[in-house]
Amino acid sequence: MELKSIKVEIPEGCNIILGQTHFIKTAEDLFEILSTHIPHAKFAIAFTEASGPCLIRSESNDEELREYCIKNLSNIGAGHVFCILMRGAFPISVLNSIKNCQEVCQIYCATANPLQVIVVETEQGRGILGVVDGFSPKGVETEEDRQKRKEFLRKIKYKL
Repeated sequence: MELKSIKVEIPEGCNIILGQTHFIKTAEDLFEILSTHIPHAKFAIAFTEASGPCLIRSESNDEELREYCIKNLSNIGAGHVFCILMRGAFPISVLNSIKNCQEVCQIYCATANPLQVIVVETEQGRGILGVVDGFSPKGVETEEDRQKRKEFLRKIKYKL
């Protein structure tokens, strides 16, 4: 058994949602969720099969993002994993609907931060153990930091 750290490529201005799923219709179902919740955004979905032909299936409304999803899943190399990249929307707009998708087993992360996926490789194949999302804490929020957080949330229209 071998552990590996795989760097995920997230294009400028994008967010990623990485998760585990279990059925061939995942790419289409996730496409429907994204297109109905964030029709104004650019997005792509890719999904790795874990049986049969073991293909990477994909759907998108943006070819560049589709290529990044496919490349990321190829590098991770684990079965039953999905990757969503979106530009012009935040994961919070779709995350609960994705969690409620019948095929989705779990979400590893939803982020725009630098991302590493910790993968285990055995004789059978690869699996995701977890992720490293962003960086370690550098301190505790001050009152000034708290005000900046509140201002940011209002700037992006997530709070009144």
